Amino acid sequence: MRKPLAFLCLTALLMLPACQSTGAPGEAISTGDLYREMADLLRLTSFPDPAYRTVQFSSYDHRSRVPGGPDWFANSDGFGGEPIPNFEQVLSEPDGEGIGEYLIADVAGPGAIVRLWSAAISGEIRLYLDEGTEPVFDGPAINFFHCTLDGYAEIEGLDRERLEKTVYQRDASYAPIPFARRMRLEWSGDLKTIHFYQVQVRLYAPGTRISTFSPGDLAVYAQTIDEVTQVLADPDERLVARSREKAATFEAALEPGSSEEVLTMEGPKAIERLTLKLEAGDMDRALRQTLLHIRFDGHPWGQVQSPVGDFFGAAPGINPYRSLPFSVHPDGTMVCRFVMPFARSVSIRLENRGDQAVSVQGSALPLPFTWDAGSSLHFRARWRADHELVASNRDVQDLPFLLAHGRGLYVGTTSILLNPNPVPTPSGNWWGEGDEKVFVDDEAHPSIFGTGSEDYYNYSWSAPDIFFFPYCGQPRNDGPGNRGFVSNYRWHILDPIPFTRNIRFFMELYSHERTPGLSYARIGYHYAAPGITDDHLAIMPEDLRPLELPEGWQPAARRGARNSVMHPAEDLVTDRRNTELRPGRLWAGGRILTWRPRSEGETKTFRLPIAEDGTYRIHITAALTPDSGRLAMRLNGEPITLRGRQEQIDLHRPFRTLLRNFALQDQELAKGRHILILEYLGAPSVVERAEIGIDFIWIQEVGQ
Repeated sequence: MRKPLAFLCLTALLMLPACQSTGAPGEAISTGDLYREMADLLRLTSFPDPAYRTVQFSSYDHRSRVPGGPDWFANSDGFGGEPIPNFEQVLSEPDGEGIGEYLIADVAGPGAIVRLWSAAISGEIRLYLDEGTEPVFDGPAINFFHCTLDGYAEIEGLDRERLEKTVYQRDASYAPIPFARRMRLEWSGDLKTIHFYQVQVRLYAPGTRISTFSPGDLAVYAQTIDEVTQVLADPDERLVARSREKAATFEAALEPGSSEEVLTMEGPKAIERLTLKLEAGDMDRALRQTLLHIRFDGHPWGQVQSPVGDFFGAAPGINPYRSLPFSVHPDGTMVCRFVMPFARSVSIRLENRGDQAVSVQGSALPLPFTWDAGSSLHFRARWRADHELVASNRDVQDLPFLLAHGRGLYVGTTSILLNPNPVPTPSGNWWGEGDEKVFVDDEAHPSIFGTGSEDYYNYSWSAPDIFFFPYCGQPRNDGPGNRGFVSNYRWHILDPIPFTRNIRFFMELYSHERTPGLSYARIGYHYAAPGITDDHLAIMPEDLRPLELPEGWQPAARRGARNSVMHPAEDLVTDRRNTELRPGRLWAGGRILTWRPRSEGETKTFRLPIAEDGTYRIHITAALTPDSGRLAMRLNGEPITLRGRQEQIDLHRPFRTLLRNFALQDQELAKGRHILILEYLGAPSVVERAEIGIDFIWIQEVGQ
């Protein structure tokens, strides 16, 4: 197939030796070089040259000074009114209107800002580079953190819509800002207002030549930025393989308890792409209980040891998504684009630890590679899981993701949870209040200290929606809220974390309320030089036990669901025509009212009991499925919208089955029964026979 010129240009730009510095020898590292790195996975296979450290400035609770000390889990990290201002320094005390000036960062170069994140920062930001007295950015802080480039006229030459999907990723911005001598970042605003933030910075070795960012770089490197963002937007199609060799294919039939070495290669080479596809009667179990072992250069234990599904970042089950290093396709094909080099040999073995037969198909694309004993690194991904954890907002604990001694580069993280909390809202069933804490090279205090698990994964406010970007995503979240199975990923491509002696990566387990029975699996993906040691333990049968949602759960009227009365939908519906009660552990009480309308305009009526006069919010908790359609709502004969003013509820979601809350506009309701009518408005053409699943309806008094 003929490739567009942009593809060929980008391929040439990225086909540099893995150990070569970002700029050509003797040239300064430029804004364009850093953009090229954003789509360059081969570069991660060697220790950075020129060397750099990755550090983070954030609004973490600055009382957290002593690991394990009294305030180690303090959580005043951005809501306003913190005991200690969450900045490096107070530059000027608040004036009569409460506006003060604060220092976020002041670092000596050479370096580069490589990631920005904020939930909803207020106030103003001023960014100074080198010895400049005029700020390079001076404007609303939220614009700096979410859409860094938008304030520059030079952005007119770029595809703004594509930037939203690639450089800007959810609540983060990956617009690189290099500086030669100094970077100073100041915030002015009211400490009583929200100011969650994170700033990720590379600090290069002294003497590294850097070309400091200027807005004109956006025009100078417009073609580079365009080519790179095309790749990031669709790596399945646009990331051109360097290898011109033929992929080695394999297949295996694994009986329970068996294992098979499906592929061996001699080096020096690298695997540029690895694909796997499993088939079994119960795919969720097969993907968790079929283990992937990848051994490089004769090591007795695999540098990669993980359940197949978890390794590809979207477990449990097949949850389609697309990112730069990993994709999961709807047909079950899973793709890894992390490059895996080896000096002498590689062996891929698959092991069936389950009780059902599993068939496997796959391929590995070999890439010519020159192994450099001084700089080349093995790829590593070693899975771990803890079951029957008690998440808590009091007894908070640090969960280890990676504790390793040696030399390497941290490049990604996944969290894969089963959260059984019965509160049906994010306020209550949220599991991820805890911060990431990364100690590098014998640090006494982490140089990367976060503000919340979702903040680390580039979103905020414990959002339950499904999303995926090149570097971050949430490909599974059953709901309602953050209940059920939840998967998050973040890849450190522009912001990898080098370590020369050791790394300790922890994430706090900090929930909104005490939640026993939580399962938390995770992987800290990294590259490392031979000789590294870590705290990995062999994967045991108990680790791989089948996980299921609690049977017959009932929604709890606490926290975000306080002052509520929960009603199974089948108890409120006035007739059962064209309905059935479908069983399943996802549904409250183990079943859901499933309505199969025969034509558009068909309605279903529910009688809602109101105990006393008051102001109420009616919530419909409904199933999102591949066979669902759209609804309109009427309350007591009058059309009613959702709280966001949407006039319809769209329950259709391809590839997934989810449970979500839909809150109607608040209403003054008198004591007695009220009539809620749902009208079927149709479904996409791919739906052969539509269904509408209503799990429960809850009535929340909001006037108190």
